[in-house]
Amino acid sequence: MRKQEDFRHGLSKTARRFRPAHATRAKPVRPVPESEWVKSMKFIFMMHTTNDAASASEGILSWGKDDIRAHIGFMMELNRKLKSAGELVSAEGLAWPGEAKAVRADRDGQPVTDSVFPDSKEFLIGYWIVDVETPERAYRIAAEASAAPGKGGVPLNMPIEVRQIMAGPPEV
Repeated sequence: MRKQEDFRHGLSKTARRFRPAHATRAKPVRPVPESEWVKSMKFIFMMHTTNDAASASEGILSWGKDDIRAHIGFMMELNRKLKSAGELVSAEGLAWPGEAKAVRADRDGQPVTDSVFPDSKEFLIGYWIVDVETPERAYRIAAEASAAPGKGGVPLNMPIEVRQIMAGPPEV
């Protein structure tokens, strides 16, 4: 019987030798028959904002508190609906473009950061990842997200970029 102290440093005791607790023996992989394949598709929906004077003067930061609450409430309700339908994988709003950094590795692999992308006209401001049965279902969800309320409750009808997340090579 193993004692608690055997696990204290992430080691497990097997066959009179220690190995990391996370190490496991490789199990043989069996091919998955086509009848067991998952018949759903993942898509990412990307919501962009522009980096221009009109966007800055008319964007969400210029709205009243009630309009912002209505917009965020709409998005939260959409996420709840998708989650309860088992279609939501992930959804996040992103920090404003002014807080973004371009990161690359230097010769030693260390991160080098540059300021925001000044030449970009659009920035990713939020995304959803959904797992649905058909592309048409993905398009319906994206259209619903597009109609989020804006200033004065008027639907934004903003473009939502929809792209399939590839699970493997395309079928030929």
